Amino acid sequence: MMGPVLAACLLIILSTAWISQANGATCKKDGGVCTCNDNTKSVDCSSKGLTVIPSNIPTDTDNLKLDYNKLSSLPSKAFHHLSKLTYLSLSTNQLQTLPPGVFDHLVALGTLYLNNNQLQRLPEGVFDNLAKLTRLELNINQLRSVPNGAFDYLSNIKTLWLNDNPWDCSCNDILYLAKWLATNLERHAGANCDQSSKAVLDVTEEEAAEDCVYPNTTTAIPTTIITTLASSNDDDIPELPVPQENFQKFLGYQEPDHLPTQPQCLMSISGYLGLMMSLVLTSAAILYVIHFLKKA
Repeated sequence: MMGPVLAACLLIILSTAWISQANGATCKKDGGVCTCNDNTKSVDCSSKGLTVIPSNIPTDTDNLKLDYNKLSSLPSKAFHHLSKLTYLSLSTNQLQTLPPGVFDHLVALGTLYLNNNQLQRLPEGVFDNLAKLTRLELNINQLRSVPNGAFDYLSNIKTLWLNDNPWDCSCNDILYLAKWLATNLERHAGANCDQSSKAVLDVTEEEAAEDCVYPNTTTAIPTTIITTLASSNDDDIPELPVPQENFQKFLGYQEPDHLPTQPQCLMSISGYLGLMMSLVLTSAAILYVIHFLKKA
């Protein structure tokens, strides 16, 4: 009886290992979804419908394309093992924000495309370690301002695209960007105020005098309203609508640091092949056991 049992176990183990290898692969030659070039150290994962970054991207990758996908968020350590990257494209995705430190390990990065996303804000110091960056594209997003010092460490930047964002020139948060643009005229492609065609670099302190309060922050709820609600009867409390897309943020929800780092199996032919192989091998093992028992 040990013969068929051992055979079945061996077949199941082999099929499981095959599926794991296929799903963990990145390059097409290994059953993954991306096109890899060993000579140029480039990995092209463009236009794959990806919702997560593929796992096992080679650590010596120099050029990584993740544009034209469906990435809505990034793990904070998504690129920490890719310190040799000089080119990274994340354009034309669905990114709304970036986790702090997501680029701090990319010390060799020269080109970064973040254009054509839905970025509403940038974290403090997100570009601080990118001293070799020469091209940064942030155009076609939903940015109203940038944090103080956002571009201070970009000493080699030559091209910075900021157009087609709803820059809020009535808010004092815009003053850092206005001053940076005014003193770096040769290094950027302009940005205009959302309220008018006025260039951001021309905004004065008198024009940008308002405190910055945006709907997605808890400071948008006046203290007087909170006090009134706390002292009212339940029947008198008005219903305050909270947009569904902001509900988790309203409750203090934060994205986890670690998201899945491998592509969903349905995004790759390897997923189908792995499942089919598993079923075939398992079926073969079962038939072998039944045949052996009938003879016994």
